[in-house]
Amino acid sequence: MSIDPEHHAGAASDHDLDHARGQDHDHEHDDDHADTHAHDHGHGHGQAPPKDFGPAFAIGTLLNLAIVALQVVYGLIAHSTALLADAGHNLSDVLALVVAWGAASLAKRPATMHFTYGWRGSSILAALLNSSLLLVVMGGIAWEAILRLSHPVAVHGAAVIAVAAVGIVVNGVSAWLFASGRHGDLNVRGAFQHMLSDALISFGVVLAGVAIALTGRQWIDPVATLAIVAIIVYGTWGLLRDSVRMALAGVPVGIDPAAVRAYLSGLPEVSRIHDLHIWPMSTTETALTCHLVTPAGHPGDRFTLAIAQELRRRFSIDHTTLQIEVTEDSACRLADAHR
Repeated sequence: MSIDPEHHAGAASDHDLDHARGQDHDHEHDDDHADTHAHDHGHGHGQAPPKDFGPAFAIGTLLNLAIVALQVVYGLIAHSTALLADAGHNLSDVLALVVAWGAASLAKRPATMHFTYGWRGSSILAALLNSSLLLVVMGGIAWEAILRLSHPVAVHGAAVIAVAAVGIVVNGVSAWLFASGRHGDLNVRGAFQHMLSDALISFGVVLAGVAIALTGRQWIDPVATLAIVAIIVYGTWGLLRDSVRMALAGVPVGIDPAAVRAYLSGLPEVSRIHDLHIWPMSTTETALTCHLVTPAGHPGDRFTLAIAQELRRRFSIDHTTLQIEVTEDSACRLADAHR
């Protein structure tokens, strides 16, 4: 039997939380002994729904399209690979914003018979695609900069300074649009990091333009380009690592699986646990499944509901499924800890 705390108002009270922590053993229902599963569908932490960043994606996309067009035109006129590097990065940001925007919309679609979690996982694929795309773009720009070192081209420093200065403003505003959600969603975090790094990189391009205008040394442009690429790759690595981890159903960053195991194993009603799995359903939601062995019998629905609530509170695990096994010698084929 599946239990949804949203349809059992007051079921997991403070007293029940104490029960899940092992402080009380007084609550049990006769029909609960036949129940082998508890399923929690609660999402979040009793707070308001996640903020809709649709307008931020729309505004950020339009702003970055404008700056890409400006940088490409003046990058070609000024023969500046630094400007073209920044334009390439901004173009990848536009694609990243579009993909992330689409994934955020797909994640809101309801579950179906064939997609029982809905399309939540699309946000993970978007984060992986965006980080990979950015690295590919930077590789091409770095190669062009290396060629420019051996075959320098005259660069118009004044044009580089003017266009890069516009980039600072545009990317600064775009980063601000995503600042409030950067800690809770990998997609939003990726957008924020892209925009903030763009603002900082545009500042670096301005400095390169000033140096070229003052010294006339054209090698400054490709060297600045390589420095920009190195900064971007360094900043993108963490996003790529986290998105790959999520795509492989790894335990999300910020959740200590040993602490989760210790909490569940430490419940007085539980003699042992096995088949514990923690994985991301999306870039904002985490799921857990586990088998709990309770030799004294099934502790009751309130016990499992309270555990689900406590897992949300302690570890931000939104979607919990617990299987209760009432005998120590139950022939569970998943009892092997290595599985």
